[in-house]
Amino acid sequence: MAQAEPVTLARAVDAAWQRTQAGAATQAQTLRAQAEREAAASLLAAPPALSLSQRSDRWQDNTGVREREIGVALPLWLPGQRAARQAAAEAELKSAAAGGDLARLRLAAQLRELAWSLAGLGAERGSLQAQQAYLQALAADVERRVRAGDLARTDLLAAQGERLANEAELLAAGQRLQAERERWTALTGLPADEVEAGEAQTAGPEIDQHPQLAQLAQAAEAARRQLDATRRDLADAPELSLGYRNERDAYGQPGRGSVTVGLRIPLGTAQRNAPLRAAAQAALDQALAEQDRTRLELAAGLAIARGELQSATAQADMQRERARLLRERATLLDKSFRAGETALPELLLAVQAAAQADAALARHQAALGKARAGLLQASGVIP
Repeated sequence: MAQAEPVTLARAVDAAWQRTQAGAATQAQTLRAQAEREAAASLLAAPPALSLSQRSDRWQDNTGVREREIGVALPLWLPGQRAARQAAAEAELKSAAAGGDLARLRLAAQLRELAWSLAGLGAERGSLQAQQAYLQALAADVERRVRAGDLARTDLLAAQGERLANEAELLAAGQRLQAERERWTALTGLPADEVEAGEAQTAGPEIDQHPQLAQLAQAAEAARRQLDATRRDLADAPELSLGYRNERDAYGQPGRGSVTVGLRIPLGTAQRNAPLRAAAQAALDQALAEQDRTRLELAAGLAIARGELQSATAQADMQRERARLLRERATLLDKSFRAGETALPELLLAVQAAAQADAALARHQAALGKARAGLLQASGVIP
């Protein structure tokens, strides 16, 4: 039977990206920027206009005077206007791409937390399953010794009670694990049985490469280009008109044709795009201010993540040693109990303490993995 392919975080992020609406805003911004780029690539500043006209004295003197004209108006770019709009559209496309990276990083934060929650709950349930197998074997051994008259019935009741208590904890752990698996599948559409929470990447040393700062830098550049475009757009587009006129002076007279060429130049003012320039300047100022504030926040978050990783590493090491000691103690008391040298209540207390230490170790190991993932998240590493 073929083994199921492991579900890596990178694969999970891709699946969740396609499944959710996380990239909807980015897609809309990209489509808008692409439309603006296509418009700026046109040879004309706006769509051409067709004009038709006819003049006649039919309803007045009716001498046969007639004039017909057809023409087309071609809006032209102002000097530097087309290049400025193309640059603004390209900057908007880059801003949309940077926004997509930031959205994927935020989605990765949810999946990292969920993946390590699955890992911790799975390890905790495995520890309880091992404990359940041991308590079942212990209860069977105690029942055999009670029948042989070596132990009192109270010992059997204690062993069976401890087994039932562990079974209840096992069921509760299984329910928590199943709930997290449902959340994982709902978010990614992928099975939760083969999730690989670990990542091979290491935290990036440069905070300026963080997707959030990159997105703000691109947003500032887009606002700067938009501001330049509005400064060059001082008036409506000038229009080059080409037309053909056919006229007749009276009935029986031959028609005369002529070609007309015209240029219409609107006179603009500085106030024409004042609201657009103010909006672009405000967006630029806000992006620049956000960059400084975000850089400080990211640096603080990175320092916190490093401290949490150091603390989690130390706690996991201490809990690992504690679990080893308590498990060794429980093993020695188990041998002593089977030799008839230790009472069952003392053994059950030792077994319970060892089981609790094993469960705590599973949680600390998951917390350590989560802290490593948190450092990657704070560094802006996308799976």
